Amino acid sequence: MLFVVLGVIGILLKYLEIGFVAQWDWWMVLSPFGIAIAWWTLADLTGYTQRRAMKEEEDRKQDRIRRSREAMGLTTKSSKKRR
Repeated sequence: MLFVVLGVIGILLKYLEIGFVAQWDWWMVLSPFGIAIAWWTLADLTGYTQRRAMKEEEDRKQDRIRRSREAMGLTTKSSKKRR
């Protein structure tokens, strides 16, 4: 996402001819988009995206279980310390 934001900022600076970016070639201004595409492709091919999604889901599940236990009054002193 960072590279996409940098690309958009670069396009705006180039188009509005602001600062040193105005002298850059267009391929240089658009290169963050290529880097973002390469990153997303690599992340998908290596399974990084799927592992991250599974970890977020597991974290949400554990948080939901913790909140349910607290709502039922089943928490102990040791489980409160782990937070």
